[in-house]
Order: sequence, then structure tokens, then C-alpha cells
Amino acid sequence: MTRRGRTVVWSGGVLAVALLAVAGAAAWVYQDLNGNIHSADVDNKIGGGRPVNMSPGSKNILVVGSDSRKGANAKYGKDLTTMQSDTLMVLHVAADRKWATVVSLPRDSWVSIPVCDRGDGSTSAPHHFKINEAFAIGGTSGEVAGAAACTIKTVERNTGLRIDHFMSVDFQGFKGMVDALDGIEVCPGAPIHDKKAHLDLAAGCRTVRGEQALGYVRTRYSLGDSSDLGRIGRQQEFMEALAAKAQQKLTSPNALYRFLDSATGSLTTDRALAGIKPLSGLASEVKGIPGDRLTFLTVPNYPREADVPADKANVLWQYPQAAGLFAALAKDQEVDKKQLEAASRNPVHAHTVRVQVLNGTGTPGQAAKVADTLRTVGFTIAGVGNAPLAADRTTVAYPQGLAAQARVLASRLPGVGARQDAESAPGVVTLTVGADFHALR
Repeated sequence: MTRRGRTVVWSGGVLAVALLAVAGAAAWVYQDLNGNIHSADVDNKIGGGRPVNMSPGSKNILVVGSDSRKGANAKYGKDLTTMQSDTLMVLHVAADRKWATVVSLPRDSWVSIPVCDRGDGSTSAPHHFKINEAFAIGGTSGEVAGAAACTIKTVERNTGLRIDHFMSVDFQGFKGMVDALDGIEVCPGAPIHDKKAHLDLAAGCRTVRGEQALGYVRTRYSLGDSSDLGRIGRQQEFMEALAAKAQQKLTSPNALYRFLDSATGSLTTDRALAGIKPLSGLASEVKGIPGDRLTFLTVPNYPREADVPADKANVLWQYPQAAGLFAALAKDQEVDKKQLEAASRNPVHAHTVRVQVLNGTGTPGQAAKVADTLRTVGFTIAGVGNAPLAADRTTVAYPQGLAAQARVLASRLPGVGARQDAESAPGVVTLTVGADFHALR
């Protein structure tokens, strides 16, 4: 079992043991901790048009590490006045509870942000931007419910997965959990000096607590390649160490209470999960999954700079691999991590796909509109025109030799496949926009 897989096992086990221990504790302890958990009603904010649940019994849980700058968190970014999502993951628990997969979504992922209710009486316009902006848009008024709703809409829009539950944990709760365990040992191989993360550490092993612990999992620009992907790896390793120490330390009633008081006090969930009983039930399900059936993945991606040279800050999800990953989870099919990684080694960058867009809808300007969206996500537009015949269905056709490029385009169009056509224009993939066209994923 991989280190990241063990992280999920241990975290689920620790949470299960801790929550079940509280469930059997004195009534006042149970009520105190149960009352800590905040609930948010997102159902009325998400709206319609959501993905169909293709695997009844399975669960997709969106986990958000909140980068809110309210209250005690203000010191971490005075230039940020909105709520932010610092960490974003989707936990898929299989219907038979025999396996689970956790998919990390880099916060710098360049994705489609749908229309969202800002919570201040206005709505945002659909556009493309980094995925963590969704939390900020929905949380304009400072309410987690709105932030979660917009994030759920964005994740559903780009993955095709139906999100069943969400959890949000903020900075202060993380520090409290670490302090309840008397700190966590880290061993940086080089000195870390990061003003943004409020961190100044010498190289070598040491125990970090409170502000230092938070700074260590937040640091980005002073370690490795300064990417969000590197930070995801460090966060996963830190959580592994935290979970392992929690197993050792939570035998003390006092330590257990302090740990769960911090955890539950910083936790916001949807209404169905907002309580010790439903959370302990979920934790028990995760704990019971065999270690070799737990997989921790990061959605396949590559630097957006490959398609848009001026953008050195964001990443694009790699297609068709990302689409295949989410389609498998939507159908409750276990993903082979090694196969996914092997298939992702040589990405076909969007700019290498030359697309001819034809309008088969009869609506003037539709081809040009779709072409503009394709350009936004990196595709090269070879031409725009009208289809010779009206088309009810959207199609992707390609000449011999362009199968890989056609799959990249088709995988971004839900329900659309690619077919080879000897009459296709040479050197380009032809997208005929039909009456059924909705949007690009």
C-alpha cells in the first residue's frame, strides 16, 4: 500500500475511533461537540441541471480546506478579502464499501466556473478561471453555504460527478488539532523562509505546532518547484504523520476532547452530515475499507503554459485521461492508479489540436461562440463555418492519423465520441455543433 493510501486508512481510522469514543461518552461531552459542528443548507443554492447519480449507494464527498481570511485568519493574507479554498479533494466511497478513491484537485486548475449566486443579491457570469475562485465567488457575503454551493457546482460541471456531501475545515481548527497532539515532526531537507506562510525553519527534523505547523502545510514558493502540486504532496505527508500520532495520543480523554473540540469547531458540513452520529458512521465506513483498495490520486494535469505561454501560474486537466478518471468514478468503477499514471505520461496538449468548427444548429454565430470557448482552453482554431446539413447531434470527426487529438477534444464534450472519416479535412479535427450541444467541460 502506498504512503498516500495509508494516509487515507489512518485518517479514517483515527476519525472513526475518536468519534465513536465520543458517541459513548458522557451526554454533555457529546452535546458539546455535536453543537460545535456547523451545518450549511446548500440545496437551494446549487440549482438544477446537476449530474445524474449513476451509481446509487456510492458517495462522493467534496472536502475543502478553507483559506478564509476572517477573524484570526486575517494575518495570512491581508490582500485577500474573500473566502478561498486552499485544498480541494473528492472522496469517492464505493457502493459496496470495499474500495475508495480520493482525487486531489489542484487549486490552480484552470476550469469552467458556472453561474453562481454571490449571496449579495447578484450572480456571477460564467467564465474560465482557477478552480478555487468558485469558493470566493459563492462566499462573497462570507457564508460557507454559498461558497460550498458554487464550489460544488464547479466541481460537478467539470467532472460530471454528482457531489453528495461536503466538508469544510478552516485554518484555526487545523492548528488546534496539531496542538492537541503536542505537535508533529517534520524534516525539511533545506531551510524554509516563506513570508507569505509566516514560516522560518532551519533544515533538519523538528516538531512544529500551531502557526509553524500551519505555515509548513501552506508553504509553496520556498520549497521544491513552488507549485501547488508540490504542496499537495507535502500536505498529504503531513496528514499521514498527524494521523499516525493521533493513533498514539488519543488514548487520553483530555487529548481526545481537545482534538475533537478543534476538529468539530472548525468543521462545516451539509445538513445531512452535521452531527457526531453521521460523521462517525461515515468514518466507520472508511475505516472498514481494506488498505490495498484505497487510492489517492491527483487529477492528471499539465502546466497551462504549454498551451498559453503567458500563463505560468495555472494547470490544465489532461484529457482524455481526466475525463476517463471521472467517468469511471461516476459509474462506481475502481481506478487503476498505475494504468492512469502510465496513460498520462505523454500528454497531448490542447494547442496541438487544430479544430474546424461547423455550425449545424441553424443558430447564427453558434460556431464562432464555441470556437471562442475552445480557444480559451487552449485549442487551435483552424476555421469556422456552417455545416452542409442541419445536425441534431454534436459530432467529432477526424482524418487518419489524428485519433489522439480527436479524443482530446471529444472527451471534453459530454456524451460525444470521435469517429474517423475519410472525407474529413486533412490536418484538422472537425467539430460539428449540433442542436444537443450544451457546453464544453
